[in-house]
Order: sequence, then C-alpha cells, then structure tokens
Amino acid sequence: MLVGVVGKANVGKSTFFKALTLAEVEIANYPFATIKPNHGVGFVKIECVDKDFGVQCNPREGFCIKHNRFVPVNVIDVAGLVPGAHEGKGMGNQFLNDLNQADALIHVIDCSGSTNEKGEPIAAGTYDPANDIKFLEEELDYWYIDILKKVWDKFSKAVTQTQTDVDKSLHKQFSGLGSSEEMIKDMLKQLSLSEKKLKDWSEDELSSFAKALRKRTKPMVIAANKIDTTSAQENYKRLREQFSHLTIIPCSAESELALKEAAKHKLIEYLPGEKDFKIIGSPNDKQTKGLEFIKNNVLERFVEGTGVQQVLNNVVFELLKRIAIFPGGINKLEDQHGNVLPDCFLLPEKSTALDFAYRIHTDLGNGFIRAIDVKTKRTVGKEHLLKHLDVVEIISSK
Repeated sequence: MLVGVVGKANVGKSTFFKALTLAEVEIANYPFATIKPNHGVGFVKIECVDKDFGVQCNPREGFCIKHNRFVPVNVIDVAGLVPGAHEGKGMGNQFLNDLNQADALIHVIDCSGSTNEKGEPIAAGTYDPANDIKFLEEELDYWYIDILKKVWDKFSKAVTQTQTDVDKSLHKQFSGLGSSEEMIKDMLKQLSLSEKKLKDWSEDELSSFAKALRKRTKPMVIAANKIDTTSAQENYKRLREQFSHLTIIPCSAESELALKEAAKHKLIEYLPGEKDFKIIGSPNDKQTKGLEFIKNNVLERFVEGTGVQQVLNNVVFELLKRIAIFPGGINKLEDQHGNVLPDCFLLPEKSTALDFAYRIHTDLGNGFIRAIDVKTKRTVGKEHLLKHLDVVEIISSK
C-alpha cells in the first residue's frame, strides 16, 4: 500500500509529510522545495488486540503505546503542483509519474488562503482554497485522459478485431493504474458503455471513463491545513458545504510536528491522534507558550485534534477499506523469538482466511487446511470472511 501526499507548492505539504513520518525532509517557504519525491513510513492507529489477552505486544514493525497499535504504511511526498502540470509545467510530469503507484491520495491545501495559485506566500484570507481543490482534480483528470488517448486508437481497434471482452481488455490495459476487472465492469455499467464497442466511443465518453477511472483508482482525502487561523476556520466551513461529496479534515501539520518533536525530546507525553498531552520535562518559556497555543487553539477546538493522524486513518480504513488482522496461535501468541503478537496485516475488506494465509506466506496458502479464530477458539474454513482486529491461526500442511 502506498499513499501519496500531493498539493500545490508551499501549502505545508512537506511539513504534513514530516509530521506523519518524522522523516528528515526539506521544509522551506518557496515553491518546489520538494524536487525529488520523499519516501517515508506513516502509521495508522488502531486499538491493539493485546489487551484482549492481558499481554503487551512486541511489534516487529511499528510500535504500540498503551494498547494503541501503530501499523506502518508507505507514504510518498511528491513535488508541488502548478496549473498545467499535465502539460509538463513546473514539475508536473515528474509529479504525475511519481504518483502512478499510489493507491490513494492526501491532498494538502492551505485552508488559510495565504498561498496563491503559483505557491507564493500572500496575506492570509486573500486566496480561495476552493480553487486548489478544483485545480488538482482537473489536473489528475487531464493526466488520465492523456494516458488513455495515447493508446486508445490502437487499443480500441485491437479489442474490436479480436472480439475480446471489453472489461477484461480495459483492466489489462490499465491495471498499472490500480484498476480491477470488477471495478471496470461497474464503471462501464454506470456510464452506459457496457454494450458499446470501444471504437465507437465519443470524446466525451472517453473523458467520462477517464475521470471515473481516476476517482476509483486515486481516491482522495482533503487535508485542510493551517486550520489554527481565523481565515482557515471560516474557509473550512464554506469548503464543507461547497464540496459535500468530499472528505475534508481540518488539520495543523505544524502543531502535530511540534508535539511529536517535543515528545521525541521527552518534554511531553503525546499519543498521535489524541486531544491532549502531558508535560513531563522542563520546556523553556517559548516552548511552553507554543504548547499552550496548540492546546488552546487546535487540540481543544477540533474533534480531530491536530487532524494529521485522522487523515491517514481515514485514507486507509475509509477510502481503501482495509481491516487489520493479527496472526497468532490459539495456545501461543509469541513467535520463535518470544515476541508477542509481532505482526499486523492490513487487508482489503471481505478478505478470507485463505487470503490471509497467502498474505503471510505462499506455502501457508498452498497447504491451507483450516483456520482458527483465536479470540473465540472457533475453527473456520478458507472462505470465512475476516473482521477488523481478528486474531487468526492458520493450520497448513506446509
């Protein structure tokens, strides 16, 4: 799974990425501070199942704090976008190519309206962030349309001549964008294109298909950044009404980064995604005032706290519909090294016990005999549908 952090230059995108991953990235107040994509690891937050067994887990990857498990997710921060990116303007071509493998996107916008369309700093409240939401969707749509048009004539003629199934052919051609055969079939039906030969599609129908494919393969959450300003809070309310079909989460990447850095230096205890922190060290006067500002103007004001953790959780569990599954034994929760519940896998909804076995190791899938729900001690078959936070033991002949 790969999540792309996208947006216009200078909206706090790299700050958001660093707050999410604590990676060492360049943060600067000018366009194109990020030229090459930054790769990092963010962590979704779930309730850990260790408390159900009265134990403390030892994650092999990620970490667990007070029975809150943080499971790793790959994240990429790409170059800032400018109008005309699909035509190669700015860092456009590189930006779009870097996004090709992303399963979902986080679009960071400057909700305070203090960054113009070119990514240049201006007075807060003088730019409408709604333009950025429209602009990014248009750029991504044009990108997909260009991808389809480059191959369409040759591809559509070949499919027509060989009389192969349209949905299978489209999936095969565009699987690199993250499509599935079921997804393509559903899109064709919704767009009333299921009975139409590809060579007979009009320009409008091709564009409609490209836009639908983009929405399905690059689902997106809007991170309304810099929410700790008056203009941002006013803009946020308006954006929620204007784009009611989108998920828009208020956030303050700068606040989240400050809290994580303070926790890293043992000045505070802070659990990402929570609405409070505890001072345990001796912050100086400047640090104390900064922490008080964050508490009063961000944590206590918004349901989502700083919003950064909530954005990533929304992407993984709401947009991508993943469930967290733990491998474990009915008589032994430890691995060979004594680590308790060391692994946690993020699987698509409706995954079966057999899917889980293959996810752990091919041999387990090939030799699958049965599975056991460790919480209930119930034996289940290969078609058994797994639930979020299940602990499963796989019995295999291999």
